[in-house]
Amino acid sequence: MKQFRANNLTSIYGEKTLLDHISFLIETGDRVGVIGVNGSGKTTLLNAISGLTPADSGDLEMPNDYTIGYLQQDPDLDDDKKVMDAVFSGAQPVFQLIRDYESALDAYAANPEDAKIEQRFTKLQAQMDQDDAWLAESEVKSILTQLHLPDLDMKVSQLSGGQKKRVGLAQVLIQAPDLLLLDEPTNHLDFDSIAWLEKYLSEYRGAVMTVTHDRYFLDHVTNRIFELSFGQLYEYTGNYQDFVQAKAERVAASKVADHKNEQLYKKELAWMKTGAKARSTKQKARENRFAEISDQRGTLQLDDEVEVSLGQSRLGKKVINVEQADLAFDDRVILKDFNELIQANERIGITGPNGTGKSTLLNVIAGRQQLDSGIVEIGETVKMAFYTQQTEPIPEDKRVIEYLSDVAEAIVDQAGNRVSVSDLLEQFLFPSMMHGTLIRKLSGGEKRRLYLLKLLMQSPNVLLLDEPTNDLDIGTLTVLEDYLHQFVGTVITVSHDRYFLDKVADKLLILHGQGEITRYAGLFSDYLAQYGAPTIENAPSKQHHDTEAKLDASASSVETPIVEKPKKKKLTWSEKQEWETIEDDIAKLEAQVEKIEADMIENGADFSQLSILQHDLEETNQALEDKMNRWEELSERVED
Repeated sequence: MKQFRANNLTSIYGEKTLLDHISFLIETGDRVGVIGVNGSGKTTLLNAISGLTPADSGDLEMPNDYTIGYLQQDPDLDDDKKVMDAVFSGAQPVFQLIRDYESALDAYAANPEDAKIEQRFTKLQAQMDQDDAWLAESEVKSILTQLHLPDLDMKVSQLSGGQKKRVGLAQVLIQAPDLLLLDEPTNHLDFDSIAWLEKYLSEYRGAVMTVTHDRYFLDHVTNRIFELSFGQLYEYTGNYQDFVQAKAERVAASKVADHKNEQLYKKELAWMKTGAKARSTKQKARENRFAEISDQRGTLQLDDEVEVSLGQSRLGKKVINVEQADLAFDDRVILKDFNELIQANERIGITGPNGTGKSTLLNVIAGRQQLDSGIVEIGETVKMAFYTQQTEPIPEDKRVIEYLSDVAEAIVDQAGNRVSVSDLLEQFLFPSMMHGTLIRKLSGGEKRRLYLLKLLMQSPNVLLLDEPTNDLDIGTLTVLEDYLHQFVGTVITVSHDRYFLDKVADKLLILHGQGEITRYAGLFSDYLAQYGAPTIENAPSKQHHDTEAKLDASASSVETPIVEKPKKKKLTWSEKQEWETIEDDIAKLEAQVEKIEADMIENGADFSQLSILQHDLEETNQALEDKMNRWEELSERVED
């Protein structure tokens, strides 16, 4: 079993310490997920491990033959190379052999009568047999097919950003390194490609470390979690669900310990304030202890939660109406007689394979893309905000607070309170020391968070979100999901993130290409379980629709049927009685948890009582979890 060890890695960016003497060990078979808010140093850590940008101090230990492969967020590929050549452009001997063989094959095909060329081709063909290089070539073609890049003769310069990311992923996977570093590997991948990658990584022989916002991916792939917070690294055993529970326990314990330290400080301070005669000179050790406690006061650092309580404009009944919309680019049909009435407070998710026109549809709704025919009507009260995949141009030398002050010096939140720009920045995890920071010094994720805040400051009542999970950290996404749940307005989201769609959308428009659109009422996970990953070939409504059209000639040939969820099993009488009271039971348990936690803080110095309360807290939390699970089970069967 090979081991990779990092010792006391330290990286400083400007005034910010991203990595503060962190150490860890990775062994063969480890699947590590790296989590942290934007700007906490996740990519910095991967860069340090790969050697792309070494840490300021610290060292790495590994065997001499240890190999590391790194998929960056934006892979560095040669635009002049073909896809296949780009994949095999690494320094591994097998890659060089395959490149030589492909070159000799081309030469032999052009000059089959040349004896020297034939001899070189024959020699390389034998070498391919000896080194079993055919397997590597076959495997990369299989990987590229799974990632939907079958045209191996295309030049890299002809690829989209998402396609380049997939080429980079294929390049690093085929290298099969001892440690595989992946920075946001699921970005730009279709659902079937993500499922394939999850299976591939679960069977991978080496170790994997991945930075990703995809929580289902973390759940399916990882067995360890590294959390970066204020320069420190916290390790957790298990997947994302295990991490959420373990972190909550860590934060609770830290708060209790910090409270105990504060109480001890107050007692020691009272003693220190007594007269010199009351304090024996023999108590010097206690004075030193007081100094240590004083130094430790207020040192507890926890990642804040993003609070989003911004105001919004009133939204009338008429929101968006699309009628008989047609749109095509050359032979690629995006919309074909598409009709959709979007109403107030709807939560619509737009998803489907890459290249089917999801973002184009959102641009049509936003008025940024003209239709070939048809109309898009926008209600008079609609105030729209569009969170695009690409952040609007921001003056890099502008300061953070100036960027927002261009919108307003202050806003009014949902409670009617006036909130200053400075306070808003604090709520969005930009501490006061960063308010005057030049935007060019922010990380990519921090810029995206700033851009989101600017949009929400405009008090929209219709939100268009185009792949919002690509650049936001999990903490920000979690609170954004909660905000959207409370948002009194319409939300339309384009996303490939299964977890995010489950949280924010209860109605889906699934694009299959060539104008084929399936409507689905329910969660995306339910759709996947029923029909599998959406592709251009497997629109679930197509066969059903064709049959209905033959049976009823009066049926409209352009109306895409709604795919309904399976019928639910009705509740029994006793289950109905349980359903009537279960929410009250949950509320009581939540109140009980809050009371126990308050008692723990109050009795922070009483270790005996604290032990009893901790036991009560664990039992109550377990009862609450059981009750919540039961609520979910019943809610799936309750009739509307």
